[in-house]
Amino acid sequence: MRGAGGTEGGIGRFFLGLIMMIVGGYLFLHNITVSTGFGFGYRLFDFGGFGITSGYVLIPFLFGVGIIFYNSHNFLGWILAIGSLAMLAVGVITQTHFQLRHMTAFELITILVLLVGGVGLFFSSLRQSKSVL
Repeated sequence: MRGAGGTEGGIGRFFLGLIMMIVGGYLFLHNITVSTGFGFGYRLFDFGGFGITSGYVLIPFLFGVGIIFYNSHNFLGWILAIGSLAMLAVGVITQTHFQLRHMTAFELITILVLLVGGVGLFFSSLRQSKSVL
């Protein structure tokens, strides 16, 4: 019977690596805080030294929607509406900040050893090995 990945790498290494990888990944992602500076008063873009806020992005969107309701075949209305929504989405994504929460060095080292060690064990189980765990 073959091991993980059709090789003789070992089922034990595969599952141990998978469990370590899942636990380490969960703990790592659990300790990341996500915040955003998005709001109607915050800048999304700078254009010529002038800050474009999310409220300014909605103005062409409203014109685009009005043009679409007046004549749905008008290309300009679709460009304004879709372009404004795309700019709004890009602005929200670029204003997103990821930050690792405060933790001790021991906690961080434990999380990283679980994550990286699990990845190493997982991939080592997929190659041929003479000693099987």
